Amino acid sequence: MNGSILIVDDSPIMRKLVRKSVEIAGFPAETLREAEHGLAALACLAEEPAALILLDLNMPILDGEGFARQLLARDDIPSAPIIVVSTESNRDRLDRMRALGAIGVLQKPFEPEELVELVSSLKEQLS
Repeated sequence: MNGSILIVDDSPIMRKLVRKSVEIAGFPAETLREAEHGLAALACLAEEPAALILLDLNMPILDGEGFARQLLARDDIPSAPIIVVSTESNRDRLDRMRALGAIGVLQKPFEPEELVELVSSLKEQLS
């Protein structure tokens, strides 16, 4: 895989679940990075670009939508596909995320197998 997968969620338990699911999908643990909010995620991406971002929307400091807007505005950070992994059900907000580049949405709570399937389907594109 070219680059890492960045998991952005304010819940340590959710980050652990997402991490485990991505590892089951066949991505090595050393390619996974984590951030607890959008501002921390931007700092991570400034250090090392990601091949994929798994993004919660409802977070403190900088939420997922704010993160996506700032990411698009930054020329110094390469863009990466975003999968929204969130409890968010507001259609308008999810549509805005798609307009900002989100390629998929996984509704929380989810079965780990759902995330495994979604990430596995992208594996060839990320290689």
